[in-house]
Amino acid sequence: MARGRNRQSDQLIRSRSRNAAENRPTQEQRRARQIRSWIILVALAVAVLLGMRFLRGGTSRDSGATRLPCYANQSVTPFGDSILYYDGASLHCLSSAGTIRWSFPAGAGASFYAGPKHIAIWNGMQMYLVDQNGNSTYNENMEGVVQFVRVGERYCAVTVGADTEPKLIVKDLQGAQVDVEQEAFSGLLLLDTGFFGDQGDYLWTLSLDVFGTAPNTILNTFQVGKMNTGEVSLGESLAYKVIYENARLRVFNTQQCYTYDYKCVQDTNATMLVYGWKLIDYEIPDRGAAKMLLAPTSQTGSAQTITELRVLEGSSDKRYTLPDACVGACIWRGNIYAFGSEYLFRADMNSQRFFVSGMPVPENTAITAFYGITSDGRALVASGDTVYSLSLPR
Repeated sequence: MARGRNRQSDQLIRSRSRNAAENRPTQEQRRARQIRSWIILVALAVAVLLGMRFLRGGTSRDSGATRLPCYANQSVTPFGDSILYYDGASLHCLSSAGTIRWSFPAGAGASFYAGPKHIAIWNGMQMYLVDQNGNSTYNENMEGVVQFVRVGERYCAVTVGADTEPKLIVKDLQGAQVDVEQEAFSGLLLLDTGFFGDQGDYLWTLSLDVFGTAPNTILNTFQVGKMNTGEVSLGESLAYKVIYENARLRVFNTQQCYTYDYKCVQDTNATMLVYGWKLIDYEIPDRGAAKMLLAPTSQTGSAQTITELRVLEGSSDKRYTLPDACVGACIWRGNIYAFGSEYLFRADMNSQRFFVSGMPVPENTAITAFYGITSDGRALVASGDTVYSLSLPR
């Protein structure tokens, strides 16, 4: 009996040995398993990197960048699909990709303003109007020292004279005078002006009464070449921006956003409280309400560190918290773009989530300033003295 049991045990051991040998992986199987393990490890590493790179969800392609032949202190300004800068002697126009289109000799100490298709340049009593190709359409001395100039689609408005006795002269873009206004601003400091209306045939002005018992900002409207169409006192809070939207003037001051028609009749139902916030950009679509971008007033000083944004659109009022502090922000084609020191943040207007992409600038380069955006979607930013043009992701 013992010999029989030993024989059965030997048979069981031999059977198990044969099964183990049959189940032992071949060299090819071991190599395939190793390859699968490496693939899994690489996939996990990529997932971790993407998770770090694209904060708060979403992916986006990096935007391209071009270093521009100008410096951050040279009044870098978008002009349609071009870029303007002033080097202290000449005004230069670049393509949005950085190639030089033209240069205009403006002289030392000049100032300029970029309109839709023309640029005004002034220096003392001298004023020039220059078209988008760099050709001068007007070059004359004004009757007094030029304070500032604003350019519209058809006209330009020139403010000349003493600070509190200014004269407002309206010319067409070839320099022919079409209107002049002085009486409405006697004893006032003219702050700003701009054209509005479908054809740009109307003009608004903001002026400040500095001799009264309390400061008072005044809004005036004019039909160019015809008449004063309206006047309204805006009170002590300083008005700093006027936007024309859907046949209405939106007037921003440090407390409220007021709405007026071309006769300065107020729509009280459209008043919005903006205390603590400052308008930093806006976009007016062909249809629908304007999109107005605001940031906390305390974060819009000379060294901007914006962490929150607010968008007003019709009756809608939305708030956004940025993933990181930014040096500037804008609205372009319905998207919000904010510029951090290392990352570019983008959010759809209907989303509360930001997509993030790295700045396509040299390594260890921190973005320190934002100057605006061209009509073809190139953002103008600086890192110290160096200026870049970035193609925005969409």
